[in-house]
Amino acid sequence: MKMKKKVKVKKAGGRLLSSRRGIVVRGQWRAVDVDPSLFSDQGLDGLVCFEELTDYSLVEPERAVAVRETTPKDKKKKRKASEMEAGEQPQSDAEEEPDEEKSKRQKNNEPEEESQDEPEQIPQDECSDVTPDTQLKTSHKKKKKKKKQKKQQQKPALAEAPAASGKKSRNWSSAALEDPEAPGTDVSAWKDLFVPAPVLKALSALGFSAPTPIQALALPPAIRDRLDVLGAAETGSGKTLCFGIPMIHMILEWKEASSHEQTDERRNPDDAETRVESLYLPSDTSPAREASDEPQEDEEDCSAPDPAGPDDEAESGVDCSAPDGGADDCASADGGADDCASADGGADDCASAVEAGADDCASADEPQKQPLLGLILTPTRELAVQVKHHIDAVARFTGIKTALVVGGMAMQKQQRMLMRRPEIIIATPGRLWELIKERHAHLQDLRQLRCLVIDEADRMVEKGHFSELESLLEMLNTTHSNPRRQTFVFSATLTLVHSLPLRLTQKKKKRAEQRSKLQILMERVGMKDKPKVIDLTRKEATVETLTESRINCTKEDKDLFLYYFLLQFPGRSMVFANSIDCIKRLTALLTILDCAPLCLHANMHQKQRLKNLERFAEKDSCVLLTTDVSARGLDIPNVQHVIHYQVPRTSETYVHRSGRTARATRAGLSLLLIGPDDLMNYRKICRTLDKSEDLPVFPVQSKCMAAIKERVTLARRIEKMEFFHSRETQHNSWVRQAAEAMDIDVDDDLLMGGGKDEDDDREQQRLMKSLKNQLKQLISQPVFRHQMKTRYPTQMGKLTLPPLPVATADTALASVTASVSRDRATATLQR
Repeated sequence: MKMKKKVKVKKAGGRLLSSRRGIVVRGQWRAVDVDPSLFSDQGLDGLVCFEELTDYSLVEPERAVAVRETTPKDKKKKRKASEMEAGEQPQSDAEEEPDEEKSKRQKNNEPEEESQDEPEQIPQDECSDVTPDTQLKTSHKKKKKKKKQKKQQQKPALAEAPAASGKKSRNWSSAALEDPEAPGTDVSAWKDLFVPAPVLKALSALGFSAPTPIQALALPPAIRDRLDVLGAAETGSGKTLCFGIPMIHMILEWKEASSHEQTDERRNPDDAETRVESLYLPSDTSPAREASDEPQEDEEDCSAPDPAGPDDEAESGVDCSAPDGGADDCASADGGADDCASADGGADDCASAVEAGADDCASADEPQKQPLLGLILTPTRELAVQVKHHIDAVARFTGIKTALVVGGMAMQKQQRMLMRRPEIIIATPGRLWELIKERHAHLQDLRQLRCLVIDEADRMVEKGHFSELESLLEMLNTTHSNPRRQTFVFSATLTLVHSLPLRLTQKKKKRAEQRSKLQILMERVGMKDKPKVIDLTRKEATVETLTESRINCTKEDKDLFLYYFLLQFPGRSMVFANSIDCIKRLTALLTILDCAPLCLHANMHQKQRLKNLERFAEKDSCVLLTTDVSARGLDIPNVQHVIHYQVPRTSETYVHRSGRTARATRAGLSLLLIGPDDLMNYRKICRTLDKSEDLPVFPVQSKCMAAIKERVTLARRIEKMEFFHSRETQHNSWVRQAAEAMDIDVDDDLLMGGGKDEDDDREQQRLMKSLKNQLKQLISQPVFRHQMKTRYPTQMGKLTLPPLPVATADTALASVTASVSRDRATATLQR
């Protein structure tokens, strides 16, 4: 029989302490009455009885108690040491003790401190048994973790921004910022544009050697002359940096001026700073306000250089992160998007944080030392996320904090990010106006706002689209107006003028004064009298490297030509439609045809929207089915084809859709599928964009259309059956649940399908399964014939192949170019 070890136990501060964790037995073990039939089982042969102990005391290990008591003291000592290191430098390196000797000395002092406390004598009946069976040994992982934390605390804080983390970025916008060139790119071309030194360092790291034409024209008047800028340039021309760099320059100047003011106040304490009282926040003259004027040492900085940055980034998610790459976690498909788009992971913590920090958020106790200096408004959430990533990349060496305020994400987390008082906010109008109405402290006093940006302004100021923006602009131009505020307005279709019908032009001639589109825009935004207007757009409004083409077909044949194009020319393609229902139907159809499409529309959760954008940017050959929610501003790298499944209703939408390809001097193709219902919109677009000739017809091999039609027809049939079956199931289950809740019988007339039997459902499932097998067999057969590279494919030297069209080795862009050149050659021969 194994003897139990006796361990000494002592009393300290009302606790029982020992070298090991265990229990002190005070009572007696008593047998538990159990049915004897239980012991007849095979697995309980060696079991004799059950015993229970009800009277005992827990014994804590001395080391755990000592660590718990010394933790706050260590923190205070570390803070004092860090303050001494920051304020006073040691006179010589020889006086400093190495870390190893300090740790050894601490280890040697531990047993001496323990020996000072003499163990108290406990009666023998209480100390009869200390069972080490229940003892829990500390694992080696926890010890290693503590050592790592101590090392990180002992390391001095770096002055410069930390290097990018080893985690590979999975964000579509950061992929567009990557450049294959070396990080030390020559940026001498930027120096004449008054770009600050930290931004030049970031541009060199990003590989931006020279500015684009719109950047070269917009930066000097914005930075040097402090003018309002109204810029129009083609898609993919780098308009984000045109307002991002001046905003960063302005914030750096403000920080430098505020630091000089603080030093002057310290020298002359009698000259107190004039405090601006907020209209919305209650005035407070409590002594807590005076105490809060001291600099906050514990205030977290969400984008300042910090060795422990990745942990903070994982907690903050997309709302506010480090500009050196931490923002890439906001949209990561492996977990970052969960924090971005759902409040499950941190809603409770955020709510408690908001309650705990109510004094910081909703009261005037804290002086507004860091006001909101820059505000960027975008029409879509994805564009706001992209703009944040681009500004974080340029401001990575400045320590400027940014925050994202968009819908579809946890409001509590965004409120927590705003408590950190970021200098720049990138927002959509709806969520921003909601937070302003809730009277968040960081958004109440917008009189100190120095920079206002309205991206894609022609879309934002349209009547009936963004009512919150009208209220926001009205507030900024009246109660919260600032004469020193700088306004930036950018869009690719800012100066696009529509040709009105003849009946309207005759009425317009009667009016003596005709306001242009820019004048109306300037009035609504509230710009100054003489802004800097930069217009680099062409009459066609599209990029020169974009090749436009069309296919005339019926409405039913659009699916055939779309499937033909995706099969013949694989690559990164975006398919646009005017309605969400059309996108849902195409997603189901192409999924059945084994094309693996991704969809993006406004009815999706924000988390799934960001994930689909990331997956689309990662794959070399992929299809994204989307509405106009992703038509403006998104910079997805290497998009080769843009297909307009439905012709857009306006010329601006066509220009922005086509601008997702052929970006940054790359080539791209825009294909229009024109049905009878689309002819009116197509002619209106051609008239507005000054296209005298029709777009060239895309070449299609008609020989393979029979095989394409067979597949698509079968897939349509399967898609219809699945759609109606899912709709019937959903409706009937809802009716049955409602009837069961009301305790009534269900009439068959209320059920869709007339209350089919199980045999009918089984027959329908059998039919659907056979159709899917038939389609799978068709998909396995080739539609295009590839040329044989082997010399003798069979023993006889001949191989009988079905009469299939040869698959072209050219790209879609090359096919259109070759077709246009052939048409021109035949036209010249006919003349």
